[in-house]
Amino acid sequence: MCGIAAVILADPRGMACPDLFEGLGLLQHRGQDAAGIVTCGPKGRLFQCKGNGMVRDVFDDKQLLRLYGSLGVGHVRYPTAGSSSMSEAQPFYVNAPYGITFAHNGNLTNARELRVFLDKIAHRHINTDSDSELLLNILANNLQKTGKFRVNEEDIFTAIKDLYEQCRGAYACVAMVAGFGIIGFRDPHGIRPLALGRRSTPEGYDYMFASESAALEALGFTDCEDVKPGEAIIITRGQVSRRQLVSGKAMAPCIFEFVYFARQDSIIDGISVYKARLAMGEALARQVVETFGDKMDIDVVIPVPDTSRVAALQCSHTLNILYREGFNRNRYVGRTFIMPGQQTRRKNVRRKLNAMALEFHGKNVLLVDDSIVRGTTSKEIIQMARDAGAKKVYFASCSPAIRYPNVYGIDMPSRKELVAHGRNDDEVAREIGADKVIYQKQDDLVESVRHYNPLIEKFDTAVFDSCYITGDVDDAYMDYIEGERNDENMTSLADDNDCVGLHNNFMK
Repeated sequence: MCGIAAVILADPRGMACPDLFEGLGLLQHRGQDAAGIVTCGPKGRLFQCKGNGMVRDVFDDKQLLRLYGSLGVGHVRYPTAGSSSMSEAQPFYVNAPYGITFAHNGNLTNARELRVFLDKIAHRHINTDSDSELLLNILANNLQKTGKFRVNEEDIFTAIKDLYEQCRGAYACVAMVAGFGIIGFRDPHGIRPLALGRRSTPEGYDYMFASESAALEALGFTDCEDVKPGEAIIITRGQVSRRQLVSGKAMAPCIFEFVYFARQDSIIDGISVYKARLAMGEALARQVVETFGDKMDIDVVIPVPDTSRVAALQCSHTLNILYREGFNRNRYVGRTFIMPGQQTRRKNVRRKLNAMALEFHGKNVLLVDDSIVRGTTSKEIIQMARDAGAKKVYFASCSPAIRYPNVYGIDMPSRKELVAHGRNDDEVAREIGADKVIYQKQDDLVESVRHYNPLIEKFDTAVFDSCYITGDVDDAYMDYIEGERNDENMTSLADDNDCVGLHNNFMK
């Protein structure tokens, strides 16, 4: 899961980097492993700054001032393919043809085949293990076929249409062609989100792509809309060209965007994340009543900060049971789910949260969280509640039991790492130390989200039911990704940050 952004200003003398820097900060929750910005200045020259770490750590004022140009691309990274090496920090760049910069959110399911094609047939060198670099080179190779000295919109649309036929999986992408403009497109199923907004200025309209509408709105961009599945949008100075390149595919946005990843003030595919989470809380309350019946003995409802607060509040209201904040959160520790390694996650739960004994002592507590994935975080939180004096600890999840890997860009790759895989609810409860586990029903979750946009007939729910929308996921592929992306094999290499004009030299 990553955050992407691209901007083009109406004023050719303007600086795009402040908007990109602020935008990446607003998307920081989508990736904390690495951040990068590439801008295009006069004469089509590119300038970059990227490195491992949070946005505030990678960039400083001096570096931002060196990112010249009125258009650019930015990325915050959370790795689900490849490694955490700084060499895989995005955006990526190829000089031929035309100088293309590229950022991607998602995961390709046919990456191995594409790598062979690029090596043996297209003869393009791939320098990392990232599938984002594969996407970039597929696009570049398709453009190279034109043989033209200068590219135009029609060439780009044709190249992206060919890419749709070649690449399978989930991908929301932004790109920049040096001296030309910016591009945004989304996979035919719309699994990963991408929004577009515009901002009025005396010189005309500025345009910006971002993973979430909240980032656009905070920067003063209005008329926000979702890039449609299978749609490509090309923006040059003063002109917006858009085309539906793939149709007839089932739209299936990732439901975990609404459960966990997206900011609650975002609107994705016409659905308010905030309202969806309120509905999840109400549905979860009904499930709690069904589970306990007339043996309800819950004294207080307490959320696991922060994503589950909205659902927990609505659950408490529906149950007519006291809502209390029982955990104090250290906001300077990142999201534990998107930290690599079980040991790292376990340590950071205690650093991130502190239980207040006043709200737990002598009470039967219903803890509400967005999901239970590996169980590491849940187990630590439940133990913290017991250490604070809770008599009983019940654990309610806004999502159903996650029993299958995610292959579309979320770090749920290995079946053996999923606490619910091969276990029933009672066994999960014993594993994480809860007196009882209550899971949201899948139909209730889907309806909680779909209620706000009935035009969406289905969502990507493969982690619950193993129904993979792209239809190309088999046991051999599962074995492959589990070997590549489990906790034991995810590496983290400490590289120095790189900030240098690409027209001079790529690395320090």
